Amino acid sequence: MSDTKSTDKLARRGLLFILSSPSGAGKTTLSRKLLRKDEDIQLSVSATTRPPRPGEVDGKDYYFVSDAEFDRMIEEDDFYEWAHVFDHRYGTPKGAIREGLKRGQDYLFDIDWQGTQQLKQKDDQDVVTVFVLPPSLTELRRRLESRGQDTAEVIDGRMQRARDEISHWAEYDYVVVNDDMDACFAQVCEILHAERMRRKRQTGLIPFVRELMV
Repeated sequence: MSDTKSTDKLARRGLLFILSSPSGAGKTTLSRKLLRKDEDIQLSVSATTRPPRPGEVDGKDYYFVSDAEFDRMIEEDDFYEWAHVFDHRYGTPKGAIREGLKRGQDYLFDIDWQGTQQLKQKDDQDVVTVFVLPPSLTELRRRLESRGQDTAEVIDGRMQRARDEISHWAEYDYVVVNDDMDACFAQVCEILHAERMRRKRQTGLIPFVRELMV
């Protein structure tokens, strides 16, 4: 039997994988597909001050906290990022994620450009950012309307916000166009795989190479 050490599972540091897009461009669908396919990445669980919706579980969907608790977490610098969204606050707690990164655990974030910038300022070395564009604004509006969930006024507001979000595309490491969901998902998977292979994340390479040089 060969005593050659397998390189399939060399130790590596995890990463913070951010998907951002305007509402309706497909990041939620992409996120769900990625979580189903890839067992080495898990969704980051945010803390929020909004009340739970039917079926949501504390600690799984969100950490549901009071305004006072959220304020305390801000004061103690306990968030990677936080923001006001539709009259409530959402934030990403640091502690458990930093421990997971050391073990090689990857985390998926479904956050907007403001949260992305805050996260990069706190931990730029571990962050990989991907912005998902719609093929056109006409198609984006069609997708929003096809949901049948919002009034025309609400959709107008989402479209205006979409234009603002799209203006930040150049702040991201990668940009993909979601014209075809399967093709777009394949691109996202390729990006994730390549970023996992970056030398700076391959913490197991140093001892491995030292053994080769003995």
